[in-house]
Amino acid sequence: MSDSPTTTDHAPIALPARRRDALRQILHTRRFEESLKLGTPPSVRNSALAGLQAGLTTAICVPLFLLSPWAHLAGFASLGALAALFGRFAPRRSRTGIVLQCAFWQTFAVFAMSATAWLGWSPAAQLALMAISCGFYLLISFRHHFGAPGPLIFIFAVGGSMTDTLDLRQVAERTLATAIAAVFAWLICIASESLRHPPTPERTFPKDPERSLGELGFMAIRVSIAAFIVVYASHALGMNHPAWAAMGAVAVMQGSHLHISMHRALQRMAGTLIGATLAWLLLIQQPPAWPIVVALVLLQVLTEIIIGVNYGLAQTLITPMALLMTHLAAPTAASAAMAPERVIDTILGAIVGMVIALILSNADDRRSLAHHHQSSRQYG
Repeated sequence: MSDSPTTTDHAPIALPARRRDALRQILHTRRFEESLKLGTPPSVRNSALAGLQAGLTTAICVPLFLLSPWAHLAGFASLGALAALFGRFAPRRSRTGIVLQCAFWQTFAVFAMSATAWLGWSPAAQLALMAISCGFYLLISFRHHFGAPGPLIFIFAVGGSMTDTLDLRQVAERTLATAIAAVFAWLICIASESLRHPPTPERTFPKDPERSLGELGFMAIRVSIAAFIVVYASHALGMNHPAWAAMGAVAVMQGSHLHISMHRALQRMAGTLIGATLAWLLLIQQPPAWPIVVALVLLQVLTEIIIGVNYGLAQTLITPMALLMTHLAAPTAASAAMAPERVIDTILGAIVGMVIALILSNADDRRSLAHHHQSSRQYG
């Protein structure tokens, strides 16, 4: 499917770049049809390995915490394990450095939000930090080419660390638990690096496009604006996990084109609805910690294999995994009631993210959408 302008007698047709035309094209039934298409993963081997590395870290670190006097920190250990997901398509000498950087930023995300509870920040101030963090981690992820899964993992850690009050010891415990698992993930990645296929001239993998600092700064500001709207709206609606709404907005807005953003919005909403239902069916059984750990490992590996096929299919696995991790972090406070909240927050974030992406789009964004829409009509 081509994004190039249609020509007649070698003269390019001037396509409209108005927002109202873009809105009509975004809502066209072809965008819904396109979101259902299945793709070919760039490398099943690398994706499965990243999931296995994260899953192995979870399978080792989380049980060790559960069996220790610090069982309440098992959820933060599961957050640290996610550092293994980054850099799967990076050159051989770059991947371990990327994972180490992501281990630092994942730990920092937990520390920064936890420290606000120790410092006595109000919920409104914490929400503001969360919104700013969305833009900040997008900038960091794209600037340093961390690759998939991008800023969402860091935002998940920020949201998972938000609470009312903590003392300094509790802040240190959370931070240390995350750091231990993250470093362990890094060591596992080093030990198994030979199993990964590095990119070669004959075997190229996707990578973040080169963007100027100014372009990334605009993207970060745009994402933070959407995040401000959705986290305060989620909080006003009485939701307990506004980070889920922020993640919905960020997931949509980090798409490289408007039609891709719409695909992700549709896929995230549909996949979350199915995945939340599966999680609800599991959580109403009030499962003990050990089956949850096994489920997390399996879901982690399967997610990374499927996500390259269709983002919506992957969301059916990502959603229960996120809810189970949240339950593991706060088993008494988090229960099956989280499932409908996840759906509401995700829909809120996806819709607001799409609206802001369209409102703050430039003429080139809208022309690219028009070209894609015209091509899909001709060749679809």
